[in-house]
Formats: sequence, C-alpha cells, structure tokens
Amino acid sequence: MAKVIVDASVILSCLLNEPEKDRLEELTTGVQLVAPGSLPWEVGNAVSALFKKKRIAEAKLAQVIVKGFSEIPIQLVHVDLKDSIDLCFKRGIYAYDAYMILCARQIRAPLLTLDRRLAVVAEEENIKVLEV
Repeated sequence: MAKVIVDASVILSCLLNEPEKDRLEELTTGVQLVAPGSLPWEVGNAVSALFKKKRIAEAKLAQVIVKGFSEIPIQLVHVDLKDSIDLCFKRGIYAYDAYMILCARQIRAPLLTLDRRLAVVAEEENIKVLEV
C-alpha cells in the first residue's frame, strides 16, 4: 500500500471541514497515513491555538476534534532528534517541520501539507510534495 506523510495542517483542515477537505480526502483515500511520533502533540498544540485565537469557544468542541483525530489511522514513526536539529539549523525551520521532512525521507513517501513554507523546504530537500 502506498504511504503519504501528513502533518497537523492536513489533519485539522479535515476535522474542521475547511475548504481543502475534499481534495485532502481524495489524496489520502486508499493510502497508509504516516507521521512522526510528534503529531499528536502538534495537533494538541494547534487545538489549543484555535482556542486562544477564539476559533473554538469551548473545551467540548476541542474534545470533539481530539476524538476525531484519535479515530484516524495514522502510523507514527520515530525520527532522529539529532538529525532533526541539524536540519533545523541548516534550513532555519522549526523542529516540527524537520520531523515531517525526515519522516518523509525515512519512509520514502511524499509529504502532504498545507504549510507552504514546509512544502518549499521539503522540495529543497528532495522530498516529493503532493499538491492540494
């Protein structure tokens, strides 16, 4: 089965029924979703940011999003922290982005993200990025 690396932007876009949802589901149907082991914490951080930005108003909705995330079958993989930090300094990116790039490299699978900066750096690192 083909594999696709997904980041929190993809997960949240689907869970929040954003305009890109249909295209994202099309790109991920029939494939194994894979992400670095940090993905649950990144999703949690993003949900808390939605609350701080007043995009969600109550904890109950946040819990619905978290429950939805827990129902998505995603294979979580370990990526090397040292290599991640090296990539952060090489490319001037956050660790979460480095984890995604290294995961894609390690699994030899394309990356699906809505984060344009991550997509650009991934392509510079010779990672195939799926177009949304």
